[in-house]
Amino acid sequence: MRTVLLSLALLVSIASAAVASQGGVNEEASIEGTGVESVSHPDFASAGDIFEVSIRLNEESASNATSVTWVTQVCINSGICYPPETHSMTDEGDAWDGAIVPEETVTYVNWKIEIEWEDGNTTSIPENGFGWRVWSDCWYENGTWGGVSTECQPDDSSFTTGFATPLAIASMSLAILIIRRE
Repeated sequence: MRTVLLSLALLVSIASAAVASQGGVNEEASIEGTGVESVSHPDFASAGDIFEVSIRLNEESASNATSVTWVTQVCINSGICYPPETHSMTDEGDAWDGAIVPEETVTYVNWKIEIEWEDGNTTSIPENGFGWRVWSDCWYENGTWGGVSTECQPDDSSFTTGFATPLAIASMSLAILIIRRE
């Protein structure tokens, strides 16, 4: 019985670690039925570089929108996410444009769009939370480094491997001792 419980606990911990390491996958909210025709943005955020977003509204929505705001949240490699910030977007005639400059240790940028209409109502896309997430070109999350650049990674990446390997060996040895005691 102990063997079964121990095996089950080990499988659950491995599965939860696998789920937690889904970093690097960009997300986009559905804009269907919102009046937004398209949302243009870079494929990744780069630390210290301008990150621009352009929102195109369909013809009917464009004539009724009085302002578009962009609510961003920047998360950094230490695991901290800064409070959301609201940015007014600039009406360029055919699109609404906005830009931020993520700091040096950016992991990803979350955002949503808010449109204010002539009648005073506001539409938030999505209604709750953030609809978009764009990962950095060099990020760290849940013990994993990723991105197209290695510039943000520490020089000595062997520390994690060197620490994790003895820990895994010790855990397996303890499991074997518990199984043998039965």
